[in-house]
Amino acid sequence: MARIQAKHWVLKLLGAILSGSLVAVLILVLAEPSLTQEGSRTGGTESHRAMRMLSLVREKGRVGYTHVWPEMRFGWKIVLGSIIGFFGAACGSVGGVGGGGIFVPMLSLIIGFDTKSATAMSKCMITGGAAATVYYNLKLRHPTLELPIIDYDLALLFQPMLVLGISIGVALNVIFANWMITILLIVLFIVTSTKAFFKGVETWKKETKTKKEATRSLESNDDRNEEVEGEPPPVGPTVGAQTETKEYKKEQVSIIKNVYWWELSLLVAVWLIILALQIGKNYSTTCSMAYWLLNILQIPVAFGVSSYEAFNLYKGRRKIASKGDAVTNWKIRQLVLYCIIGLLAGVVGGMLGLGGGFILGPLFLEMGIPPQVSSATATFAMMFSASMSVVEYYLLKRFPVPYALYFFAVATVAALVGQHVIRKLISILGRASLIIFTLAFTIFVSAILLGGVGIARMVKRIERKEYMGFENICS
Repeated sequence: MARIQAKHWVLKLLGAILSGSLVAVLILVLAEPSLTQEGSRTGGTESHRAMRMLSLVREKGRVGYTHVWPEMRFGWKIVLGSIIGFFGAACGSVGGVGGGGIFVPMLSLIIGFDTKSATAMSKCMITGGAAATVYYNLKLRHPTLELPIIDYDLALLFQPMLVLGISIGVALNVIFANWMITILLIVLFIVTSTKAFFKGVETWKKETKTKKEATRSLESNDDRNEEVEGEPPPVGPTVGAQTETKEYKKEQVSIIKNVYWWELSLLVAVWLIILALQIGKNYSTTCSMAYWLLNILQIPVAFGVSSYEAFNLYKGRRKIASKGDAVTNWKIRQLVLYCIIGLLAGVVGGMLGLGGGFILGPLFLEMGIPPQVSSATATFAMMFSASMSVVEYYLLKRFPVPYALYFFAVATVAALVGQHVIRKLISILGRASLIIFTLAFTIFVSAILLGGVGIARMVKRIERKEYMGFENICS
């Protein structure tokens, strides 16, 4: 069943990517005749000369890129931005998607950062929210099993491929035009948010059925208790007190006992090695031998760790225990498929300037992982990729440190508040599906905001008759 669900999921993911690509190619083909006619009026030589000048202007623009950093002072912009950022970080931490789709438009349209700086600042906020969420979750236990709420084996299978995919996606972000990325974003986000919403509805129905069965069981127990009313009460603590104590023990455990240190050390090692390779790449000449070598060296690191985990799962030495009693006889094709999905999540996340949580979250739910574990594990994996980007952006001086620290703090507090509120709601209402609905809502809002901003910029570029084709990564 898990393998069939994975196949369906990857087919839908590939379908969304291909749909976006086909729409992009269609627009490019439709636009080509008008460009050709315009070029034929002035003659081949003048057209060639104009394209050369445009190319030079574009190259000059890249070299002389100047950031737009607004002055940090108290006013309506920073107040409104803080409120939007707070709710975005709270929802993003609950859903396990970070909230980058809300942060980038807020930083760009309200605060006034340029697009590149807004993306870098967004990574700072995602890192703050993810780090706070991971810290909050380190002591928590699985909702039904005697396990940590973070599934370290699941993270070990996906996180290395996610980080590698983000490196590839960043390169593709340079090659593809902004309007192509915008179309891909809208299609992909609508598909994933719709999928998550229906999964939430399905989980809600299951929870309702479970609640009804529990009520019937309680009523039947009350009837039996009435029959044996004359018997003396049992000696010792009451059943309710025992249950409470057991649940309390399940809920929180010491961090030292709750963390799987070997798996965590492997994930940190992957993070450090790929970060070092990325930093070296940023300080080397683009498209030089050293540049490509440092890029290629990331592949064996990521594949090695994910393959190690996949091999152990296949041999039965490890298992995705958070699935409970689900079948754990892993097939090679199934494990390869999951690694590919992790890579695709990173590629798309790198292209769009976001984390991979918006793909990993819905995927984990389809695998049968409980919503609490899905959110916690997706955020855990995303923390590594987002923090890596922050270190790189800091070395490249892509964001103002005071602003970054302020919004980092906002996202950190918001994530802690969001986690506390959602846990309280789940314990009161008994509805873990609230996490899934929050995930779907965050992805959908991100699609509207990022898509709207992208379309507005695309229209402006069309009006200015700017070049909107593929870019050269080596220029």
